[in-house]
Amino acid sequence: MPSSKRLRTPRRVARGLRRRARWLAGWVRRVFWRSLQLRVVTSTMVISIAVVAVLGVFLMQQIVATTLESRERAARSEAQADRKAVLGYLKNQPGGETSKQQADMVGALQAGGDSPLGQAIVALAGRAGAVPRYSVVIRNDNRPGEFYVTTNIDPVSIPERLRADVLKKQPEEVTTYYGRLYYEGGDSRPGMILGTRLDTSGTPLDSGYEIYHLVPLDQEEKTLTSVLRMLILVGVALVLLLAAIASLVTRQVVIPVRLARQAAERLAAGRLDERLKVRGEDDLARLAASFNEMAANLALKIHQLEELSQVQRQFVSDVSHELRTPLTTVRMAADLLYDAREDFDPMVARSAELMQNQLNRFETMLADLLEISRYDAGAAELDIEPVDVRDVVLSAVADSEALAERHSTRFDLRLPGEPCMAEMDRRRVERVLRNLLFNAIEHGEGRDIIVTVGADRDAVAVAVRDHGVGLKPGEENMVFDRFWRADPSRARTIGGTGLGLAISREDAMLHGGWLQAWGAPGEGSQFRLSLPRTAGSPLRGSPLPLVPPEVEMRRTWRAHMTPVLSPATADGGRDAD
Repeated sequence: MPSSKRLRTPRRVARGLRRRARWLAGWVRRVFWRSLQLRVVTSTMVISIAVVAVLGVFLMQQIVATTLESRERAARSEAQADRKAVLGYLKNQPGGETSKQQADMVGALQAGGDSPLGQAIVALAGRAGAVPRYSVVIRNDNRPGEFYVTTNIDPVSIPERLRADVLKKQPEEVTTYYGRLYYEGGDSRPGMILGTRLDTSGTPLDSGYEIYHLVPLDQEEKTLTSVLRMLILVGVALVLLLAAIASLVTRQVVIPVRLARQAAERLAAGRLDERLKVRGEDDLARLAASFNEMAANLALKIHQLEELSQVQRQFVSDVSHELRTPLTTVRMAADLLYDAREDFDPMVARSAELMQNQLNRFETMLADLLEISRYDAGAAELDIEPVDVRDVVLSAVADSEALAERHSTRFDLRLPGEPCMAEMDRRRVERVLRNLLFNAIEHGEGRDIIVTVGADRDAVAVAVRDHGVGLKPGEENMVFDRFWRADPSRARTIGGTGLGLAISREDAMLHGGWLQAWGAPGEGSQFRLSLPRTAGSPLRGSPLPLVPPEVEMRRTWRAHMTPVLSPATADGGRDAD
């Protein structure tokens, strides 16, 4: 048990670190994409770093090349003079007397100093200076003992590949090599090695004499390091300066744009008197003037539309109220005629029946118009109470059974076994469900209608599924428009007013819920009503899918099977040719 806890703890810590890293990355991404100024400054810094890096590398390469070229030129000049001096000593023509101080500089390596080569190495040590600027190695493998060096340079500083190159080339042809110079005692420095063979043609001497000049470059390295540090400091300062300039320049553009965005948000929130300050005559000032002109025209148009909408709503409300009185009188007369229709001849009796049916429809339409006018005026209110959604569905189905029997339609109820309690206005929700059931009966072509109830912790939902003609793409939103018909030439078979679904959507929105539609040609349609369990709570999802599960399964199967179908299978079994 303790070991499992020890295993779980690192995993839990790792998961926590990953979550924090993802949160931090998401936060940085959101901040980056929300700030125009930050994006411009970041882009400027990235481009500046790239440019400064390229320029710095180029300048550093030029400085290094110039410095090494200058040092190599000087070393070649000294090496040429030393070669002539050594060749003169080998011909027993010393260039001059050597002082005791020069002889002491050779030290222990002076064995055989009485020989011409020994005298030459002493002279070369004197040429290198009291603080040697370079070291010299002279060797001849053809003569044992002919190996002399100045200073305390370690001969291992000369790599074998350099010797091989020197021996391959013609005498007096110089080979340059850059590497580390090693000294006795373990000290090492960066350096340059110039190697060549002495040109002994025309003399009795053999051609095996090799002379190497080993020039330390530690001072040059220090100088180049200082230059590199200076370039880095200057580059960083330049990048920061460019970023500051970009921030200042961007700020002059971003602040007016930000003020315009804030003004647009306030204008969208209904503050139609919002305006921008116009300063100057530049593009931003003209943008502010155009925004103010747009806001003024928009406020004027909105005011005109509000007045027109108010007049229309008032007209509908007044007409609806005024129609009630003559409608009541006509209803009384129509009822008398309808009750006495058996005493009339068949033509008059039929007219009385038609008048009775149309009066019923007219009363329903008038009630719907009054309800719509209340929604438009914002006067609709809810009578909230805890209700079991299953009871509401059963009540709506009971009200629709008579109509369903006339259309040879059967209801298939799929209700959960547990109560589905929710706070709602029962009268309005029953009206929504009746409208959905009536619509399904009218367009279901006599096929079964499936009514499904679902619930989760936060919401309840009712789905009404029919298997009729369905909806075309884009009609799932238009179906809730007032007086909209999918087929204008098709008459209403159940006497609807064309306002049922529009009122149903208003009822759903008044509850804080959703009323959504799905449909496809030949697949039928499905309407889903989703409501929160607690009145006033936000609705984040629905416990029932909008697309019927069997349709979704068919689509998934087709999507998976289509790539594996051969051309012959897709073409009814014929060959692909």
